[in-house]
Amino acid sequence: MNITELLQFVDQVVQKHTGEHLDDLEKSVLKGLWQGQTYNQIADKSGYNSQNYIGDVSRKLFKILSEQLGEDINKSNFCWTIERVINSQFVGLVNTEINWCDSHPNPNINQSHEEKLNNKIPYHDLTLSPKITHFYGRETELQTLSDWLINQNNRLISILGLPGIGKTTLVKHFIDLNLQKFDLVIWKSIKLSHSLDNILTEILTFTKSNHTENNNKLTQLLNLLNQKRCLIILDDIQEIFIPGQFAGQYKPEYKDYKTFFTKIAEIEHQSSLILISQEQCQEMVCLDDELYPVKCLELSGLSNIDIFQKLKLKDEQSWSKLIDLYGGNPVYLKDISNVIKNIFQGSVADFINEGFLLTEDMKSQLDELLNRLSPIEQQIISAMSKFSQPVTREQLRENLTLSSTELINGLQSLNRRYLVTTIETEKTLFNISTIFQEYVKITEADR
Repeated sequence: MNITELLQFVDQVVQKHTGEHLDDLEKSVLKGLWQGQTYNQIADKSGYNSQNYIGDVSRKLFKILSEQLGEDINKSNFCWTIERVINSQFVGLVNTEINWCDSHPNPNINQSHEEKLNNKIPYHDLTLSPKITHFYGRETELQTLSDWLINQNNRLISILGLPGIGKTTLVKHFIDLNLQKFDLVIWKSIKLSHSLDNILTEILTFTKSNHTENNNKLTQLLNLLNQKRCLIILDDIQEIFIPGQFAGQYKPEYKDYKTFFTKIAEIEHQSSLILISQEQCQEMVCLDDELYPVKCLELSGLSNIDIFQKLKLKDEQSWSKLIDLYGGNPVYLKDISNVIKNIFQGSVADFINEGFLLTEDMKSQLDELLNRLSPIEQQIISAMSKFSQPVTREQLRENLTLSSTELINGLQSLNRRYLVTTIETEKTLFNISTIFQEYVKITEADR
């Protein structure tokens, strides 16, 4: 058992007893105890002057653990008692066995030879996944995703970013390279099937795991995730969030996803769920990645020039300006490169001199983004589009009639939609992408 697993286990015990998660100091104390540090050493490392205070925090945790686990736990026996409790199949905290340790009995030990063979048959349903013909510029992100899924076995991963930035392409390319490392790979699109109940039914039916004696589909799926190494991808997660409100707010009919995502992260199993979204869901903000195996991979624009070379565009000295103009968005750059090739005889300089252009496909995507914003976010975006440089919060407050709370919440929500980025200088600056800024100007001028 490692420190992350220890923290997750104790956090579940403490939350069951108090209703609250571990705070930062309690995590530091537990880490120090696990590493055999004295109270003085823990106090020094945590920035506290008093070892007595660290001792008080420790004794409070020992008391909770003793009451919940039925053991007399103290500083001298803490480590081996927790290890022994987990190895003895303590299952009172969650609805499944905790099997972090190698000594945990193998649930397949009594299976017949035929059952063991059936368990090894791979199930792959990728009919809704895209076909990837080109992959470039995301080698670092691909390596990160591979490490999270294959080496670290993170259970809940979000791939986040603007439309066209390459989220789906990255995940599909990873699958194409690593398909055989999973017993089950299933790709589902929320746009085609919003209902979680329908998605669970489809997965269980496809894997022939739908047992009539157990009508709880979530429990059945969690059992499947524990028995097999599964990779499930849910694309277009933003579709279950309410448009016109701050980012990541669930529609009332889809709040069961909140429970689903939390259970995937909290309950021990050997599988992974990837969420592809334009907005960050609340679980990825609230779940502490020190305690739970959750990760967020946020994709920004690319500086790749392969598309320009492939189409034999001219004026190489202007390529970087074109990339900046369209935020390094691969889909937008491919779209505009075709326009340059067909209308401007491949001259990037002539295109840039002509002025900014939004194709119909770009406008359609950006219309959808704008329509998802809350009224407060729309006011902030409108104000930001009038500045030629990144702005401070104070500058925005002077140009808006919003309260301080409304402005802060609006900026945070826009950041979670990847429409506004922050620049850390002496004062925090807020920046809107060039393409969205130009789009807002054009939209307001047309009204």
